[in-house]
Order: sequence, then structure tokens, then C-alpha cells
Amino acid sequence: MSTIERLHEIGRPLVAEQLAHPTVAGIARGDLDERAFRYWLEQDHLYLLDYARAFSRLAWQAPDDHLADLVGIAHSTLNEELELHRSLSGEFGADLTTKEKGPACAAYTAWLLEAAADYRDGLAAVYPCMWGYNTLGLELAKSRPADPRYARWVDTYADPEFTRLTEHYGRRLEEAEPDPERAERFFLEGMRHEVAFWDTPYTS
Repeated sequence: MSTIERLHEIGRPLVAEQLAHPTVAGIARGDLDERAFRYWLEQDHLYLLDYARAFSRLAWQAPDDHLADLVGIAHSTLNEELELHRSLSGEFGADLTTKEKGPACAAYTAWLLEAAADYRDGLAAVYPCMWGYNTLGLELAKSRPADPRYARWVDTYADPEFTRLTEHYGRRLEEAEPDPERAERFFLEGMRHEVAFWDTPYTS
């Protein structure tokens, strides 16, 4: 079993946990409290800024044949994924100028940026966000939410181009030949942060 196959195997239960989370279930139904999604948008905007920084830190350490991919993902995060947040912010009344990270966002970003100080550890640490959201998007796309705003969110992460990008990144992670045990540890910790990130101050 390859490293990526092993990460997917141990990550699937945590994807299932996310699918059962009230926030994700509300998105799937299309009836999530708008206050909850507004909070998520604001927090994820702050997270993605640091996610791009993590990729930039990895790019600085990357071998020549990985450099363009890592810079490209940082660019895509800032100019494509965040565009989704900007387009949805007005519809949900989100304040994307906020600098106030909630506990889950602060813990995740601090850990992620520290992990990115080591190339192989960092590659494993950033993978849960890409793979997890792509897997969630593909699952939620099987029955798109009735609310077109939530459907647009699902479509972004189920998009074939995002799937191709995730698969390509997985091959790059494999090529880096991380220590399997360390890769599993950093991947699992990232997946646990992903689960915690769905918590909001509102109940569904």
C-alpha cells in the first residue's frame, strides 16, 4: 500500500465524522443557519491566508520539480478559492476584514505554519485540507443542496479540476518519500483540525 493510499484509508473515518457534523449536514440539506455559515466564511478566510503562507514556506524548500506546483497552489488559494469566499460574503453578510481567529482557526493555523518548517512533514500536514474538502465536495454533490449558495460551495470542491489538483498534489507528496509514520501522524492531526474547524458558536 502506498503512502497516499494509507493516508486515505486512515482519513476516511474522519471524513465520515465531518459529514455527520451539524454544520456540514446543514450545508448538505441547504438549511444551515446563515449565522453559522457566516462565521465559517470569516474563519476560513483567515485560515486560507495562512494556508497560502504554508504552501509558500514549502515552496521555499521544494526541489525544482515541485516548486511550480506549490507556488501554483498558493496562487490558486489566494485568487480562486478565496474568490468563492468573497462572492459568498455579501450574500451572508460576512466580514472578511476581521482579524479575530476563533480557537479552532488559531490552533489549526499555528500548527500548520509550524509543520511547514519541515518539507516532508509540511506536505503531509497541508494535504488533509485539499483531500478532505475534495472528498466532502464529491460526496455532497451526489444530492446538491437546494439553496444555490450552498450548492455553489459544494460545486467548487467537487469540481473535476479541483479533483485533478488534489490527485496531482498527492503524487507529489508520494514522490517526496516522507517517513510513513510521520506522514500518518501529521496527516491525522490535520484531519482532526479539519473536524474541529466545523464547530461554530451556533447550533443547527
